Amino acid sequence: MPARNRRLPRNRSWPLTTTDISECLGPYMTRVTDLDFLSGPDSGTIVLGAAWVAPNPREYGRGSHPGSVGFRMDVHPVDASERAATRAVLRARALPQLHAWITQAIAADETWLLTPHRHYWRLTDGHLTHRDEA
Repeated sequence: MPARNRRLPRNRSWPLTTTDISECLGPYMTRVTDLDFLSGPDSGTIVLGAAWVAPNPREYGRGSHPGSVGFRMDVHPVDASERAATRAVLRARALPQLHAWITQAIAADETWLLTPHRHYWRLTDGHLTHRDEA
């Protein structure tokens, strides 16, 4: 992300760009309802987050707008000095895993689709892990 568009301190940087994610997801990018580059407090070891926003029944004023149903992604900032190494790991391993997760979600049964889901990629000491979290 160019410095002129930053909302981050100079020592922080986003490891991925919108183009990186778009190239990975291809036509599935149309199912992404929100792509956010986080700028808040440090999120620890999380570098990428994805969520399935499920449709909620419209009972008692609760519910979600049909336009918000789909996938939401969050790119978490990292130390600027680690950006290049983190980007390489995310492009090589996390983005293909993200593509597979979305592919599986699209083909999932109704029970899965009616439940919200979150999936996080964490980078700790150069080791990338990922899992679904409630």
